[in-house]
Amino acid sequence: MGMRPRGRPLRADARRNHDRLLATARAAFAERGADTSLEDVARTAGVGIGTLYRHFPTRQALLGAVFQSEVDILLTRSRELLDAEQPCTALIEWLRAIITHAGLYRGLARSLMSASGDASSALARCSEPMREAGDALLVRAREAGSVRAGVTIADLLQLTNAIALAAEQSPDDPELADRLLALTYRGLKN
Repeated sequence: MGMRPRGRPLRADARRNHDRLLATARAAFAERGADTSLEDVARTAGVGIGTLYRHFPTRQALLGAVFQSEVDILLTRSRELLDAEQPCTALIEWLRAIITHAGLYRGLARSLMSASGDASSALARCSEPMREAGDALLVRAREAGSVRAGVTIADLLQLTNAIALAAEQSPDDPELADRLLALTYRGLKN
């Protein structure tokens, strides 16, 4: 059973299975973390593990599909922030939104960081539009004179993922992410 030809729509039953798997995985990752059992996801969705793997050949592919919906929300937010009066504040607000979204799914920050070096991974492909959106905010902040030269969006996204991971590892310190973002903000300034 090979992959379906690119662009060819799924049959109605296959589309239902895909959507049910995605919704079940989203809920399972939010409740139990990104390393939750894929067998449990398949069982809860009412399909066999083979069906899950036909739709999502790897855990990373499933995480990528779940993360894509979060990416869409963050891309919309980045476009809204492009008109903000304070470009550097807008950039930090967008980075905070990334941390908040990563925090919805325990283990997602770790998965994102491990996938960031693998350009072929589903998560890495999701991150390209994020880099472009973040870069637009960064360029605007730099042109306004509020961010020093040499700051790259790749560095900021790695730092943001690291902050999300640190916050995930320190659930007893709910202010940690904000403190680390405040340090980041001070480090960006000219």
